[in-house]
Amino acid sequence: MRATLRLLAAASGARLAYAALTRVQPGGEQTWTRTNHRGEPVTLFEGPAVTVAAAAAALAVPGLDRRARLALGLAAAGAGALGGYDDLAGGNERHGFHGHLGALARGEVTTGAIKIAGIGATGLAAGILLDRRGSGSGAACAPGRQAAALARVTDVVINTGLVAASANLVNLFDLRPGRAIKVALLASLALGFGGPEARAAVAAPAGAAAALLPEDLGERSMLGDSGANALGAMLGVAAASLPRRSRVLVLGAVTALTAASEKISFTSVIARTPALNWLDMLGRRPAPPAAGPPAPGARPTAPSASPEAPGASPESAISPDSETRTASASAPAETSRPL
Repeated sequence: MRATLRLLAAASGARLAYAALTRVQPGGEQTWTRTNHRGEPVTLFEGPAVTVAAAAAALAVPGLDRRARLALGLAAAGAGALGGYDDLAGGNERHGFHGHLGALARGEVTTGAIKIAGIGATGLAAGILLDRRGSGSGAACAPGRQAAALARVTDVVINTGLVAASANLVNLFDLRPGRAIKVALLASLALGFGGPEARAAVAAPAGAAAALLPEDLGERSMLGDSGANALGAMLGVAAASLPRRSRVLVLGAVTALTAASEKISFTSVIARTPALNWLDMLGRRPAPPAAGPPAPGARPTAPSASPEAPGASPESAISPDSETRTASASAPAETSRPL
């Protein structure tokens, strides 16, 4: 019942926060408007609404111990704030761990590099909060104390990795309407089988995400880095309640997917896999029809007065692997957008 209450509180809070943000529009409409893969405007208000509602529900509704609630709230607030900073201040020049860390090695500090460090610190803080074991009895033998200390450090490292890596992975899927939320909801469902603590932990992010899924599918808004990072970080906190072996397996899977994203396009893989493509398109507007051959007898289109160079793409072209783009340049490919 507590998990259900937390889910409903997060869902109601997300709808109220989204309505308030779209009405007030702090900073002006243009600050929060982006262009999606169709070339249509969408708002980023969905991300802050999800973040605030999920964090508040996790902190306010009982049913989890105090440290777990604090870890959930901290993960959502920290990852969401850093993602929002990157949404509003970030550029399109560098993408992915390779791009941001490469720029840092050359002395260039990007918003993505700041986000990497910040989410890592947020994950560490949450990982420490999730360590519920005491320091042990002073009468214990030295080898026993050393083994216990090593186990605690190992758990903190695993939990830190789960929070930080999950925050980034969910953001990787925020490339098409509803995709990141569907991934978050499926992950919440899977984690719910991990025990009552995991079910209680995933209730807040699942409720907030589900409440704004219609806005996302309707291509009126998108999670952005703020919402995607916050949802992923909270799922990482929920995964930290699993047994150590399960946590290691989850962390390995998340890390492998993140590494694969630097080389392959998730959008292309989904499009080639019928079951995944069906799920990805579920609830979405149909894709625009591809241009077919000209009708018999149709006149050829007259050439433009100033033809482009061979192989050049039109200005403002949209990459098939990108959710948003700027008005003057093509959006980066999906394999370059983990951060």
